[in-house]
Amino acid sequence: MITALAGGVGAARLLRGLVRVVPPTEVTAVVNTADDMVYCGLHISPDIDTVTRTLAGRFNEVKGYGVADDTWTVLGTLGQMGGDTWFELGDQDLATHMFRSRRLEQGRTLSEITAELADIAGLATRLLPVTDDPLRTRVTLRTGQEVSFQEYFAKLRHAVPVSSIRFDGSDTAVAAPGVLEAVEDAELVVVCPSNPLLSIDPLLAVAGLRSTLEARRDRNVAVSPIVGGHAIKGPAGRLLDELGLERSAAGVAAYYAPWVGTLVIDDVDRDLAPKVEALGLRCVVTDTIMVDVDRSAALAGAVLRAGGYRGPHG
Repeated sequence: MITALAGGVGAARLLRGLVRVVPPTEVTAVVNTADDMVYCGLHISPDIDTVTRTLAGRFNEVKGYGVADDTWTVLGTLGQMGGDTWFELGDQDLATHMFRSRRLEQGRTLSEITAELADIAGLATRLLPVTDDPLRTRVTLRTGQEVSFQEYFAKLRHAVPVSSIRFDGSDTAVAAPGVLEAVEDAELVVVCPSNPLLSIDPLLAVAGLRSTLEARRDRNVAVSPIVGGHAIKGPAGRLLDELGLERSAAGVAAYYAPWVGTLVIDDVDRDLAPKVEALGLRCVVTDTIMVDVDRSAALAGAVLRAGGYRGPHG
């Protein structure tokens, strides 16, 4: 009934609210995989893991990644041996990546493995990787050097100017089983407050997804990840500046306008509502800062009302 386009912490926080206000079985999350990487020989899917752990109540809110109450014995030992430790992995985290990597070696798809891990975590929400094919975000720095997303985000702490972004593999990547149907058939598509350039654009790069969203534009509701001219978390604000886009909720509206019919913006951006509406979107103003589960649920409820969601029985 509800399909969410998701990537990272902002998406996970909205999803934890959605499953409080509607049955979890009514929610499908289509999750970004362009942040995936192979590190220490293991396949890591950061956005899928963040969503899974948040919905399971096991996300490490203190660190902003990984598993709550994890230990770091393996990483510490690896560092003592002179190994590369710039991408921090806890011990329970490593177990997840070992499981995923082994299942991939056995011929299972990322979709199948994600469903297995969601089941192990006790989730009723359906989690779909956007694609089972290789799709990787590549970031070109102002120096001219091209790096992987994780090198930009984790190793360089996203503190270096960017000149362009591309999605390696987008010319051949096809949507994972069920993805296009989940978008096409949903009563409401919710675009989570994720980074438009690094979390949502990779989804749109997969064949068929953008056109499917455009065909149902009026039933798509997005939450702006920019509040008061700043990103709540991560480099979205700076990236908009660096790539010549407006760093505001109105800038997000302009970027999403071809395929989103309604934008939810924060109370502090109330004065931008007329500008959003002038771009051809409906605008809903509410509190979008999800500091706890109750606030996530309140925002989720506002998003559903903005989209006119009626539920499984109309």
